[in-house]
Amino acid sequence: MAERIVKEAQVSLDFSGQRFDQIATELFSDYSRSRIQSWIKEGVLLVDGKQTKPKEKLFGGETITLDVELEEQAAHDAQEIPLDIVYEDEDILIINKPAGLVVHPAAGHHDGTLLNAILHHAPETALVPRAGIVHRLDKETTGLMVVAKTLQAQTDLVAQLQDRSMGREYEAIAIGAMTGGGVVDEPIGRHPHNRQKMAVEPVHGKEAITHYRLIKRYNNHTHIRLKLETGRTHQIRVHMAHIQYPLVGDPQYAGRLKMPKGCSPELQDALRDFRRQALHAKKLELSHPATGEWMEWEVELPDDMLALIEVLEADLKNGGQNQYM
Repeated sequence: MAERIVKEAQVSLDFSGQRFDQIATELFSDYSRSRIQSWIKEGVLLVDGKQTKPKEKLFGGETITLDVELEEQAAHDAQEIPLDIVYEDEDILIINKPAGLVVHPAAGHHDGTLLNAILHHAPETALVPRAGIVHRLDKETTGLMVVAKTLQAQTDLVAQLQDRSMGREYEAIAIGAMTGGGVVDEPIGRHPHNRQKMAVEPVHGKEAITHYRLIKRYNNHTHIRLKLETGRTHQIRVHMAHIQYPLVGDPQYAGRLKMPKGCSPELQDALRDFRRQALHAKKLELSHPATGEWMEWEVELPDDMLALIEVLEADLKNGGQNQYM
């Protein structure tokens, strides 16, 4: 499967003295700068029919032409895996991801991933890098994700992530009774001693900002709403553990399971049986990449988190003690 793109644009005098790659990025703004530069090097993006170096300056009046055939980006298999589709049109796909579904193929997960499922559901995404996946959720995190079905949509959505205009809100159940909300502004990088984990890294970490507020405080847990400004790997999980309120069930950042003193047998069972981080991508809002329309979606918490909240509510009514053993 392949798609041919043929475009032409006249360089106006306003661009006089600017570099070819900069002008082409402006004139063909549906595509990323890195893609424009690769097309220039491949010789499919020309000036007056001639191959031109990216840094060469233009003076206005030239004609830039693009003639390229998009090939499939990856040799991943399309697999028929059920998807919970919240919204779909020609440009984007909004998915409510279940727990246990890996987003990208990787070591140990060569197939059976969300990417394989997307390729089956929307074969046109084979022409888009990573099958149009522009952001990810951890394997055991549930909730909303947006997928780009075209190259133009991908470029636009990536730009929204980078300029922080895309809104992403989560709900989680944290260990510990919080007294109020706040902001965690701490850089995150690879853990210095465990490459499978991330950590707050003041020197080598990248900027990471998480806002959180209380939905309800229980005896020994707190139901919270979180909003991301940045999108670092494991960001919410790392930040909440850093401020001593790790997420229930988090196998990497919550440490050994401790039972609250005096909690009911039902709550003990619920905590023992909750084997994933209690984290759900609840709300997603963005500017539609083709129409510019502001759109938003919100999905209910998954059954396992709702069941845990029900047990926490019962424990609160029964007056469990605010202390961990």
